[in-house]
Amino acid sequence: MKMKSCLSMFLCVVALGFVSVPDAFAKQKAAAAASSPTPAAAATAPSQTASPDASAPADAVATAEPHYAERGAATCIKCHDQDPVTADGVQVDDILKTPHGMKGDERTPFGQDKQDCETCHGPSSEHVHSKPAPGEKRHSPAIVFSGPNASPIEKRNEICIGCHENGLRMNWQGSQHQNSDLACVSCHTVHAKKDPVLVKQTQPEKCFTCHAEQRALSFQFSHHPIREGKVVCSDCHNPHGSPGPTLLKEVRVTDLCYTCHADKRGPLLWEHQPVREDCTNCHNPHGSVNPRLLKEKVPFLCLDCHAATNDMGGVGVSTRSVTPHSGSLYLYGDRSCLNCHSQIHGSNSPSGSTFFR
Repeated sequence: MKMKSCLSMFLCVVALGFVSVPDAFAKQKAAAAASSPTPAAAATAPSQTASPDASAPADAVATAEPHYAERGAATCIKCHDQDPVTADGVQVDDILKTPHGMKGDERTPFGQDKQDCETCHGPSSEHVHSKPAPGEKRHSPAIVFSGPNASPIEKRNEICIGCHENGLRMNWQGSQHQNSDLACVSCHTVHAKKDPVLVKQTQPEKCFTCHAEQRALSFQFSHHPIREGKVVCSDCHNPHGSPGPTLLKEVRVTDLCYTCHADKRGPLLWEHQPVREDCTNCHNPHGSVNPRLLKEKVPFLCLDCHAATNDMGGVGVSTRSVTPHSGSLYLYGDRSCLNCHSQIHGSNSPSGSTFFR
C-alpha cells in the first residue's frame, strides 16, 4: 500500500513537469516575438548609424568640426615645400632638419602619436579643405605665428610654453619680456636649421634689434667681446625671466661677475666696499670709452666717492691736486690713483688697508 502511494506521487510530479516545461518555452517564445520588430517595421525603422546627409556639401561635412590631417606633415609640405619663412631664406620644410622635426623623439611635435605641423598650428582642416574664390585668401590655420594674420600673442606663447615651461623658462610668467607682450617667435626662428638666437655669432644682432643702446655701447673702445662672438647676451642675461634685476642670471650683479672674474670674489682681509656692493658702481659691462669698462676716467671716477672729505676714516683727496695744469701725478699716465692703490678690488695683506699691496 505504501509502495502504491509513493508511485502515485512520483507519477504526479512527472506529469506536472512535462506539462509545465512546454508552457515555459511557449511563454519565452511569445516574449521574444513581442520584443523583435516585424520585417515590415524593420524596413521602415531609421538606422542608428545613418550616413551623413547626401545632399549636404562635401566641404561642409569635412569642416563641420576641425580635425587633424590624416597624412600629417605630407599634407602641408604638398603646398608649403618652398614657402619662405624669413627674408634670409629659411623655408617651411627646413623644420624637418631641426630638433623639432625628429620623429624618433616622442617629445617633439613630429614624434610618435603627435600631429606634426598641426601639433603647433592646431587642427586646420578648414585651411586644408577651403577653396577660396579667385582673388580671395585661403582660410588661415588655427594658430598663425607670424605675418599680418598672426594669432594673439597669448595663444602663440601658450603653444611654446606647453612644452618648454621648465628649466631656464620657468620664470617666464611675469617677466619683463612677457609683460612687454613679446612673443617667443619674436626672437626664435623655429623652422631654421640653426636658430640664429641660439648661435653665438648671430645672437647679439637679435637682441640689438630692440636694445639699440647696448648695441651702440658694444662698439666702444672698451667692450666685452660680444661682436667677436666670444661672449653673448645670454651669458649674463636670461631673456625668459629671472628673479634678479634686468633679467640677470644671478640675483646679484657681483655674483654674476664672479662667474668669470673669480679672483675678485674674496673673501679678502681688506675689502673695497663698492666692489662688494655692485660692480656697476665703477664699470659699464656693455662698453665704455674708458679702459677696463670704467664709467669714468680715473681719478675722476674715484673722486665720485673720495672727494675732499674724510669719508673713509682717513685723509681725503683734495680736488686741487687733480685739477688741470696742477702738475699732479694723479693726471699722469692711464692709472693715476691706481699707480699706488693697485689692489683696488681688495687686499689680503695685513698692511693692505689702503690697497697698496
